[in-house]
Amino acid sequence: MDERYPRIRHYTRSGEDQEPWLFIRESVNITFYMRRSHPEIARVVLAALATYLQVVGERALGWYTDAEGDWRELDDPGWEATRQRLLNPRGAHLTLAGSPDDLTGYEFTYHGRSHDPTTSERNAVCAVSFWLPTEAMESRGPEQVRDLALKLAEELPFDSGHAGLALLFPEGLLGTTESLREVCARYPGLDVPGLGTASLFLGTSLKGVHWLNFLGPSVWAELDGADGLRSRLHMPGSVVRELMTGDRGVISLGAWPEAGDVAEGRGLPAYRELAHVLEPWLYVERFDWGGFSREDMRRWQRRFLD
Repeated sequence: MDERYPRIRHYTRSGEDQEPWLFIRESVNITFYMRRSHPEIARVVLAALATYLQVVGERALGWYTDAEGDWRELDDPGWEATRQRLLNPRGAHLTLAGSPDDLTGYEFTYHGRSHDPTTSERNAVCAVSFWLPTEAMESRGPEQVRDLALKLAEELPFDSGHAGLALLFPEGLLGTTESLREVCARYPGLDVPGLGTASLFLGTSLKGVHWLNFLGPSVWAELDGADGLRSRLHMPGSVVRELMTGDRGVISLGAWPEAGDVAEGRGLPAYRELAHVLEPWLYVERFDWGGFSREDMRRWQRRFLD
């Protein structure tokens, strides 16, 4: 374990006679949100998945969920089925993982839908997440994670995105488990993704503050680009970089991602500084999570602001 973040491993049993299985763990997450229609970006997302696999290895992902939600092996027919589902012009919802019955830390998730600015779902976006175990970052160094995130950012037409520490767990548990509350209260730098829900409402807003923060064209322009951001950020280790397109950029907060620790007085001041700069554009969760009171939710969402 690295001193910058804790090792989180929460186990549960599906029955008294069943072996415990890991259902929450800390990992490294790279996520991008795109206010585009799925048919526009399906092939770009497929290429980004190939980029991810080039770095983590093709065997990192071995299973996928089919249309009924059952796990299937990612053999050659499984990859072809995945490719066809991703290229379906009507939309796609995919989860690929290292194992069907354990959290290896490797996972790929995509929510692709049509974007129609004239409907009530005008703020819905397509969202894609790439996961790596923290052990991989520890063995290879954070530079490889940063390089992968930057390469994916150059490939994807994102409106926002982020990379850093996050809690990996089956997303369906977000509203049913109290195990997250204690972890969230202590470690402000550990994100709780909620990809499916956020992608319905995010629009061009920003989902929190992270180790790497990718700003799309609208927010980048409103903040006057790299020069405007550099004039607002003064904490050591905060670096602003313009991407190749010129209308997007990334803000990195330190050489490594950090979880912080409220109990030990480590409050992540660089994250707090950036949160105050980005506050007008930060996304607010629409629903309370199971096990969280309304006050718990308020504290979580304002953990870098209050």
